[in-house]
Amino acid sequence: MILFDNQKYITQGIKSTIPDGMIAILFGLIDRLKTKMELDYLQVFNISSKLEDGLCKYVIMHSQEIPKYNEVFEVVALDDAVIDDCKVFVIDDITHSTMLLAEEY
Repeated sequence: MILFDNQKYITQGIKSTIPDGMIAILFGLIDRLKTKMELDYLQVFNISSKLEDGLCKYVIMHSQEIPKYNEVFEVVALDDAVIDDCKVFVIDDITHSTMLLAEEY
């Protein structure tokens, strides 16, 4: 069985806070990681924003506990949506994967 290869859901907090494009990026980072290594059932994303050269950029720190993994990505904001600094969890419970804000856990 491969983790995160099932139906994907998002919570109301994600829907109201995180733009669709960023949701796709986060799920894409999980898909990318599963081609490299075994996945933990809990994927953690710390998202922050910064202004650089007149562009809004998001810094995404993707991590998991077992096996240990931590990588940082930067993406340019393609829309006008502003994401406040936040922590996002994606949890796989075998039947489905759920993306939620840390405060919704």
